[in-house]
Amino acid sequence: MQKNVVLFMSAAALLALSSCSSKLGALSADNFSVNPNPLETEAGKVPTTINGKFPEKYMKKKAVVTVTPELRYADGKTAKGNGATFQGEKVAGNNQTIQYKVGGNYTMNTSFDYLPEMQKSDLYLTFDAYVGKKKVNVPEVKVATGVISTSEFYKKTLASDGACIAPDSFQRVKAQKQEAEIKFLINQANLRRSEMKNNSVKEFVQMLKKINRDREGLNIKNVEVAAYASPEGGVKFNDKLASKRQNTSEKYVKQTLKNTKVSTDIDARYTAQDWDGFQKLVAASNLQDKDVILRVLSMYQDPQEREQQIRNMSAGFRELANGILPELRRSRLIINYETIGRSDDQIKEQYNADPTKLSADELLYAAALEDNADKKEAIYKKTAEIYPNDNRAFNNVAALEFAKGNNDAAKEYLAKAVNAKSDAAEANANKGLVALLEGNTAEAQNHIAKATGANDLNKALGALNIANGKYAQAEQNFNGVNSNTAALAQILNKNYAGAISTLNGVKNKTGVTDYLLAIANARQGNNDAASSYLKSALQKDPSLASYAANDLELINVSK
Repeated sequence: MQKNVVLFMSAAALLALSSCSSKLGALSADNFSVNPNPLETEAGKVPTTINGKFPEKYMKKKAVVTVTPELRYADGKTAKGNGATFQGEKVAGNNQTIQYKVGGNYTMNTSFDYLPEMQKSDLYLTFDAYVGKKKVNVPEVKVATGVISTSEFYKKTLASDGACIAPDSFQRVKAQKQEAEIKFLINQANLRRSEMKNNSVKEFVQMLKKINRDREGLNIKNVEVAAYASPEGGVKFNDKLASKRQNTSEKYVKQTLKNTKVSTDIDARYTAQDWDGFQKLVAASNLQDKDVILRVLSMYQDPQEREQQIRNMSAGFRELANGILPELRRSRLIINYETIGRSDDQIKEQYNADPTKLSADELLYAAALEDNADKKEAIYKKTAEIYPNDNRAFNNVAALEFAKGNNDAAKEYLAKAVNAKSDAAEANANKGLVALLEGNTAEAQNHIAKATGANDLNKALGALNIANGKYAQAEQNFNGVNSNTAALAQILNKNYAGAISTLNGVKNKTGVTDYLLAIANARQGNNDAASSYLKSALQKDPSLASYAANDLELINVSK
């Protein structure tokens, strides 16, 4: 009987020992740290680093444990991250080995594709564990709560900041020139009748007459007289010759101004040896010795030495004498004047009377004069009707629709803008902004790459860099710009003081502006200011409540 009891007790002990050795036991949240915690979005993802620790005497020598992160959200939905497998010291495998006696530390990097529903979520670690061939239960562990989605807020700021407007090129006052050229025979300074009948001289005279007739639309500044002698011959002789040509030409201009009844200043000068003009004509010519001649000009600065070296090339000099030098014996008569367009009031009056009499630039300028968005849009649509081949009006209607959140309408008008001009810079930039709002970052990048030279291009580049998680680059894109998206870039780049300064400089502050001020102040620990700005933000834009209920609460938790 006693022997049976001893055998029973021994068997029980072995069973207990065997049972104990097949268990791993529970792990707690204290065995893990998560960075960041709470989780935060970045470039459309929710990345995280999990640092874990297996305690001493936990990992059985024949154990294999796979740890898998799971983000649980929206009442039962689950996103699984990348798992990692660990093994005991007696397991033959290639996974990280954890010693039984001392335990071990490990690091896991994983990422989840972000969905807005993930704002309210919990990060769990689940365990698939075996000791030998026997599956054992290791309870799941919750290691983090919630996702801060501030980086996704650019989809809200973009509409408030507006899209890229294609600018007009209207200038009420434009500087203009009208030039005539008079040629002289070699060593002469008299004006030949044949030269007075050339087209450039005729146009010179006609412009003066036109200026006299249209004093309101044309304003003369002065007339320049520039006389030249070709560079062959002595400097002293050419100086006198060029001076005579100046005097002759200036006398003609004075008489012509008197005849056309135009009063203005005359700025007269002469160049004794026109080496600059000579070099330009040679460089543009097909002369056989062109390169040699240009080399001589670069090697010698003395005029006599230059001329002698060029004369030594007998064939080359004959070509110069026949083709180049006669072009340099001249006077240039230049009218500097301004065209004066319609005033702001005149443009508005003409638009109301008959907009078809306005140029496309005048119409676009008329829209820029309006503060009311509906009036702007009406002018842009009228411009598109009158000038259907001008992409700018279509683009600007799209920009206004974008600001109102009507992305489908914006896309329709952008398609018309690109149809009018496939490489329209602003239209391609705005197509990129629409794609960003729709979460198509790769498509946005393709469109924005075609937008070189667009007005406000940095607005699109900055938004794209935010979407791609390049916050420092985004902040540089917005350098000097006071806008909501610019401030968002600074917040994401942890420049909270800079963001507050930027937001204070925003002209038309909206609920989005106040919400970002709340975020920036909360990040700095200024909770009273954050609370005040949040209250103002929600009064202006109640739709921000869903963002505030999550992000601001989690920001305080993370601190």
